[in-house]
Amino acid sequence: MSKPVPDKAEIAIEYPDKFYVGTFEHTSRFEAHLDPRGFALVLERPGAEDVRKSVHLHISYGLLASILRELASSVGALAEDDMEHREQLTKALDELRNALGRE
Repeated sequence: MSKPVPDKAEIAIEYPDKFYVGTFEHTSRFEAHLDPRGFALVLERPGAEDVRKSVHLHISYGLLASILRELASSVGALAEDDMEHREQLTKALDELRNALGRE
């Protein structure tokens, strides 16, 4: 079960001899869930073979917690008057906190 990407995601993967970059926008879909080992994210752009692409990412719980801490420490980079994004993030984090408290 996947949902439409509500905004935009940009992905870049760099290897010593290759560089891949892709954008996932409103026509793309995503799936995110927790499993016994961590957080899984799939971004998928459907379509013909020449435009179709997907990214699959799995992050352990320890790394996910560290990422969330890093995000918290960098909130100052978000403009104070950017209320739309602040409210989106606050609501999503409240939902996650409530869901974790119910388990």
